[in-house]
Amino acid sequence: MDGPRIELAWIPLGAGGSPVVRFSGRAYEALLARRDHRERCALVHAALLLTHDAGTTVVEVTPVWGQPPGDRGVVAEGPVGARVLGRSRWFRYEVRCWRGGTVPDLAWAVERRTVASGEAPVRALLAAAPAVPRHVWGRDALRCGDMWNSNSVVAWLLAAAGVEPAPLAPPPGRRAPGWAAGVAAASPARPAPGDRVTGP
Repeated sequence: MDGPRIELAWIPLGAGGSPVVRFSGRAYEALLARRDHRERCALVHAALLLTHDAGTTVVEVTPVWGQPPGDRGVVAEGPVGARVLGRSRWFRYEVRCWRGGTVPDLAWAVERRTVASGEAPVRALLAAAPAVPRHVWGRDALRCGDMWNSNSVVAWLLAAAGVEPAPLAPPPGRRAPGWAAGVAAASPARPAPGDRVTGP
């Protein structure tokens, strides 16, 4: 499809990266599946690709540390684990709208589809990005039973662009922790904030 658009990509957790991330993700999912008495799912994370008149902008959430030097289009940062830990760059995440940027593990995406077309939703998402909630990564800030993470940010941004995120769940057999938290954060009737830990 040509023209301005927003694409959502679902990428396996740890694809093309550290085996530690893959192992910890599998261990976390195994524990939750056992607790919830369900089958294990493959974990995925979301990334957005925005095509517009100025080119392509990648929207992604990553740790602050270990990133390439130079302008990455960072629009917000938040703490990881606990707010006090966020004083250190080792415990902060960044939200970036990187014009001309890349998603390193995009080649491993299990699904990539256009979720909105036209210049209006693209502009709305980019305008809303600096106002994304900066909840603590790994905590159930909204008391909705789901932790805040990169998937939460993507879901919230889609809602800000006028795209309903709830139906855009990952493919069957895969799970995106944090997606429900982003949906809850975008809801006008969202629960009161909190800081309950629900993830590693």
